[in-house]
Amino acid sequence: MKITEILFHPLSVDFGKVSWTAHEPFRRAQLILVELRTDEGLVGIGEISSGPQPIVCRMLEMIVPALIGMDPLGHEAIWRKMLSITCPRPGGLGDWDGLPAPLPRHERPQFMAAMAGIDIALWDIKGKTANLPVFRLLGGTRTDVFTYAVGGFYSEGEPMLACAGELADFVARGFRAVKLKTGALGLAGEVERVRAVREAIGPDILLMLDLNAPFGVEDCIEFSRAVAPYDIFWLEEPLHWYLQPADFARLAAATDIPLAHAEREWHRFAVRDFIDSGAIRYVQFDCTRYAGFSEALRIAQYAETKNVMVAPHTAAHLHAHLVSAFGDAAFAAESVGRDDMHPVHHRIFHGGAGYRDGRVYLSEEPGFGLEVDWQAVAALKG
Repeated sequence: MKITEILFHPLSVDFGKVSWTAHEPFRRAQLILVELRTDEGLVGIGEISSGPQPIVCRMLEMIVPALIGMDPLGHEAIWRKMLSITCPRPGGLGDWDGLPAPLPRHERPQFMAAMAGIDIALWDIKGKTANLPVFRLLGGTRTDVFTYAVGGFYSEGEPMLACAGELADFVARGFRAVKLKTGALGLAGEVERVRAVREAIGPDILLMLDLNAPFGVEDCIEFSRAVAPYDIFWLEEPLHWYLQPADFARLAAATDIPLAHAEREWHRFAVRDFIDSGAIRYVQFDCTRYAGFSEALRIAQYAETKNVMVAPHTAAHLHAHLVSAFGDAAFAAESVGRDDMHPVHHRIFHGGAGYRDGRVYLSEEPGFGLEVDWQAVAALKG
């Protein structure tokens, strides 16, 4: 079998209002759909959640010619070939070795995003070739896995404590764990939001806090002590983007609340150092942002050996396969609480995964089991 064509479709939907994390505004839902075709008629579907979309699409245009004719079942060889473009190569100055010239440093993140969509599509092909869903290809047996819902984004014009009603609604929909966006306001305001959410959801629901990197170490220690009375399950992405594993270790030593991290990391080598530091107890690598399903699998395998729980970030219709395969070494796959929170996913994908009562139910369809609504794709292309 050979790769004959790789197509990509940048998609977006306006939310109709601006919502914020502590880090950035969200005006629209975005996704690049990757369609990998083969000479045997099998088509693999992948997706990319990172941007900016025009740059990621340019990266895809650059790499696709180098992959045509390769065996799509050889995901390791394809992954290594793609990664090689991010580095200087002996004999590869310019494009002398038949590959695109080594990337400038500032384009590496967008290229790692492009790799993600292609690699996910290869795993979809692999499952379809074996006529197995990906979780069974990996040795998983669980057809349903735990999930949690994330909410509490900051929206202009909404009351500060609107988050309490939103997360209580997730609980009413069957979720047994919810995650609150936090970190954008002062300490007193954030503690009030956390208190209101805990009162709204009750004592038996797991409550995570997603900080989106607003704090230095000392400020985060103060924050962690202030929210500790509200039975917090984890602090996610707590420290400024430039702080390193040693800083996370200082924070972990000063709080009893577990730390979760890794959605912003590009590859296993950075995640390895966070795991080895002993600072994080939940690893949240996101295969749709960077490097793909192959890298998520490598990270999960390493995390398991170090007794760090696997808890992938977003895209539960993909990551639930990983969670299933890792059994007790995995905690959950993250979900949105309502379909309108990711209108692209819920308009273009059918099958593969269903959601009810706080769990993701996987189908026995081969690959990731996703059926694409191509009319919706056409309507959402920018």
